[in-house]
Amino acid sequence: MHPPPPAAAAAMDFSQNSLFGYMEDLQELTIIERPVRRSLKTPEEIERLTVDEDLSDIERAVYLLSAGQDIQGTSVIANLPFLMRQNPAETLRRVLPKVREVLHVAGVEMQLTAAMSFLTILQEESVSIHTYAHSFLQVILQHLEHRDAGVSNAWLETLLSVIEVLPKETLRHEILNPLVSKAQLSQTVQSRLVSCKILGKLTNKFDAHTIKREILPLVKSLCQDVEYEVRSCMCRQLENIAQGIGTDLTKSVVLPELIELSRDEGCSVRLAAFETLVNLLDVFDTDDRSQTILPLVKSFCEKSFKADESILISLSFHLGKLCHGLYGIFTPDQHLRFLEFYKKLCTLGLQQENGHNENQIPPQILEQEKKYISVRKNCAYNFPAMIVFVDPKNFHMELYSTFFCLCHDPEVPVRYTIAICFYEVSKLLNSGVYLIHKELITLLQDESLEVLDALIDHLPEILELMSAGGESNIQENKLSSLPDLVPALTAAEQRAAASLKWRTHEKLLQKYACLPHIISSDQIYYRFLQRMFTIMMTNNVLPVQKAASRTLCIFLRYNRKQEQRHEVIQKLIEQLGQGRSYWNRLRFLDTCEFIIEIFSKSFFCKYFFLPAIELTHDPVANVRMKLCYLLPKVKSTLRIPADKHLLQQLEMCVRKLLCQEKDKDVLAIVKRTVLELDRMEMSMDAFQKKFYEKDLLDQEKEREELLLLEMEQLEKEKQQNDGRPMSEKSYEKKRRDTKTPTTLSKSVPASVPGPSSSTPSTSKEIKKSKLIRSQSINNQAFHAKYGNLDNKCASKSSTVAYTTSVSGLAKTSMISLTDDSFRTRNASSLPASFSPSASLPSTSRGTGNSADPKSSGSKDTQPRKATLKSRKSNP
Repeated sequence: MHPPPPAAAAAMDFSQNSLFGYMEDLQELTIIERPVRRSLKTPEEIERLTVDEDLSDIERAVYLLSAGQDIQGTSVIANLPFLMRQNPAETLRRVLPKVREVLHVAGVEMQLTAAMSFLTILQEESVSIHTYAHSFLQVILQHLEHRDAGVSNAWLETLLSVIEVLPKETLRHEILNPLVSKAQLSQTVQSRLVSCKILGKLTNKFDAHTIKREILPLVKSLCQDVEYEVRSCMCRQLENIAQGIGTDLTKSVVLPELIELSRDEGCSVRLAAFETLVNLLDVFDTDDRSQTILPLVKSFCEKSFKADESILISLSFHLGKLCHGLYGIFTPDQHLRFLEFYKKLCTLGLQQENGHNENQIPPQILEQEKKYISVRKNCAYNFPAMIVFVDPKNFHMELYSTFFCLCHDPEVPVRYTIAICFYEVSKLLNSGVYLIHKELITLLQDESLEVLDALIDHLPEILELMSAGGESNIQENKLSSLPDLVPALTAAEQRAAASLKWRTHEKLLQKYACLPHIISSDQIYYRFLQRMFTIMMTNNVLPVQKAASRTLCIFLRYNRKQEQRHEVIQKLIEQLGQGRSYWNRLRFLDTCEFIIEIFSKSFFCKYFFLPAIELTHDPVANVRMKLCYLLPKVKSTLRIPADKHLLQQLEMCVRKLLCQEKDKDVLAIVKRTVLELDRMEMSMDAFQKKFYEKDLLDQEKEREELLLLEMEQLEKEKQQNDGRPMSEKSYEKKRRDTKTPTTLSKSVPASVPGPSSSTPSTSKEIKKSKLIRSQSINNQAFHAKYGNLDNKCASKSSTVAYTTSVSGLAKTSMISLTDDSFRTRNASSLPASFSPSASLPSTSRGTGNSADPKSSGSKDTQPRKATLKSRKSNP
């Protein structure tokens, strides 16, 4: 027998060592497990913790409070609000006395639980105020001075809430009278701090005479306390006291105390006095502000750089309110000084950037830099107020450089705050908003997604202001002075897509729905619309896919080129509705739901009705189930008798589902859906009162879609006649010239030829009126619809507004209750350019995308072949 080769021997040794290593690991695991076993309750302990199940809730609570362990007593106290709701009389008689006994020796957790339970009982109003005061108030007062600060604060918060509802007599006898002794210097610091907060709450409960005689002497005494914590605490309550005593007593009593406290040796006391003065600026008249408060503020600002950085943080936070309150009493020199002081705070700490590693910087320097960041963040928060302070007309000269620094600050919290304020800044600048175009691009391209998330909250409003504002009232092109907008928007979306913050991505896609009013249709088609398709097909987050689907539908709704619209519809049907992946087919049904919401009923029936109901034959149960939920909305798009053949096909598909469905969950949903479909009332071609508002909105959508086609046709004719296309510039100019919805009836002729007109007029006047009308409608539609799309296009006010706008035409054939001019159910009544037969794809499901990333794994990969019957057209 030959010895094993060296490699085999080595492998054998390795395996043996590994085996012994595993055994050692197992032994370690058993050692670790032993303490766990020892921590289990013994039979004796379990016996002590066991309670008779036959006891009532009250008896069990009494037993556990008397003989149970602390954790059981805490559980009973946490359950006290439930006992009060169930049986208040017995709880007050038997349980509450036991709670009082336990709380005398209770630990921190039980004390905090009791304070929360007492507050809950008060908020739920389980008993009358008189009963509550009689039963619970003394318990609260006894534990106000608990040795643990957290417990004391918890009981104090409960007491302050109780003070809000107690009657005056109870407050006087139970709280105010004992407070006289509690606020004396002989009492502990904690007792005097509690007294300060109670006094601030009591001021609003008594008349001015009682306050002046009984409360103000205590306030003055506590403002002059020997401990700086007490003086600071009382100073912060002076704002509440000033609101309770009125202007006269505030000037004679509170203001002198504030002036004295603002010169206090304690830094925290001076800071409290400054913040209270700022909050009370509205109470004082012009003389007090100019002669008393302004000198104090100037002195405070001058000394702030020499003092602790915490003062700078507070000063920077209140600077906007301070400048607003003192506005009008500044001399030009004082105005300039405050502005320069603000600018200095905006760059505080930036001059000390040296690029050193954070590990090499001393801790005190790091802490100082954090405070400087807080100062600059507060300056960004107050930037809109400072624009008002300098007047928006002077923004470029006075504050633009500061705004630039804040937008390019190296710290994310500063840029995040200025991004939040960007919309307010844009509103204040109004026509001067073009000055901050570059800063918008900078924030859109920010490396931090937090900054982007803050900016996009008001992105539609910002872009609307940008597109409407500029150096002149009429801008020749949509954001022509901002060519970097589209690349910045696409880069922002890609950066959000590459991150794990899908909520930011979803929000950004939702905000992109405003783009049809901001940039041209071609830019949307080539830079954004295809990207929406990619997200719908490849993204793995469902809310993101739905947001992309809805935005794509809005892009399609306002696309101005028929060829592009048909291409998008073709892709939706082939790549989603007939896709190999069941996930894509589910997204197609989501898209159908959005189309029903955004487009007219005729549009959905023409292009998406048959592809949608064809999914009743889908091999995946989830697809059939989702379609069943959508069927009531699908049926609501039909109008009888024009869509009778579509109704028959819908009923045929439902019958097949009822007869052939094998999945029990889908079959149960089908049965519920059939009942709902039977209860639905069909909309008729003629107007009905019960569907009047919905029909009016749908007719408006249909008119806008047809006018969009007319506009495209007129542009082609104009291009042929003039030899040049109608540019986006002239289109936008005319859109803005016809932006008044209330004058719609004046700009529309008395008789509007419907889509069924057999001999359209060729006169230049009618063409021109059509073009202007279509541009006006398109512009109005976006303003009215974009806000209403999120409300599912069901706003009653918009319907009333539309009804008002066409009231002048009520007697014409355009809105007659029996008018057929807006019906597009018949194929012969549509313009030739609206016919889908030439450009829409075959509906064979086998033409789906074979490289679908969703086609692997558990998702269906079977190619589905189905023949989509062409829609019948009535002669």
